[in-house]
Amino acid sequence: MSAPKGKLIIIGGSVDKGSHFVAQADVPLNLKFFERGILKRISTESAKQNLSRIEVITTASSIPQEVGTEYVNAFQSLNMQDVAILDIRTREDANAPENIERLKKADVVIFTGGDQLKLTSIYGGTAFHHMLLDRYENENFIIAGTSAGAAASSNNMIYQGSSSEALLKGEVKITGGLGFINNVIIDTHFVQRGRIGRLMYACASNPINLGIGLGEDTGLLIKDGNDMEAIGSGLVILVDGTHMRRTNIFEVEMGEPVSIENLTIHVMSFGDHFDLKTKRLTFHTRPVKISE
Repeated sequence: MSAPKGKLIIIGGSVDKGSHFVAQADVPLNLKFFERGILKRISTESAKQNLSRIEVITTASSIPQEVGTEYVNAFQSLNMQDVAILDIRTREDANAPENIERLKKADVVIFTGGDQLKLTSIYGGTAFHHMLLDRYENENFIIAGTSAGAAASSNNMIYQGSSSEALLKGEVKITGGLGFINNVIIDTHFVQRGRIGRLMYACASNPINLGIGLGEDTGLLIKDGNDMEAIGSGLVILVDGTHMRRTNIFEVEMGEPVSIENLTIHVMSFGDHFDLKTKRLTFHTRPVKISE
């Protein structure tokens, strides 16, 4: 299977959109978004850059208009003016010709946070979903997703599971995602909500999947379906089950603790790269600062 021509950007949630920086006294702290922020990277990676047409898809959110408006304002503050909210709420909307036409004209789509099960149940198998897959495979097209939008991006998706009881058999619920990337499983708000157990369980149940845990205001830019670059201000945790020796997940009863031997953990920060084929992590080389 050939590598996709598009780019996938998955974000852990609570992306620093810089939208409140004017009202803040400590301006430098809020400028990190403009200096190396995720939405700015979407701008620079897009084929038409500042002239790109961006559709903000708010389907997953319970407050779609409010969330969509915040993203529109954030992109416009980065001098990206051609931004609109695509408010799809039903499968009928996802098959509507007018929404398909808008998708045809877009250079970037970004799925906001909310409920990932809502995303898959509304979009799965629709004309909109098929066009997303086709454009991602065959064009210089960006699909971005934050929180639920990121979790739904892979072929397998975590949609439920307590962080504290994740390593009890049956606590983590997994279903099919939107399939923009295969053989990974993504969890969001990862560091802040202590979700390492959820990824360990998911990887033990099928070690072909690389577990990706995205911290808040942190993401991965994925090119060629293979090269993953850490972007944003936080950490990406990877759980690799390739060399797992054994687990008792298939032996224990529902609700009992699961044992796992020899999972591999990687930690990525800004600028690091991970190769999905070789499973190798390359650190970003930072200039050495010499104190005066």
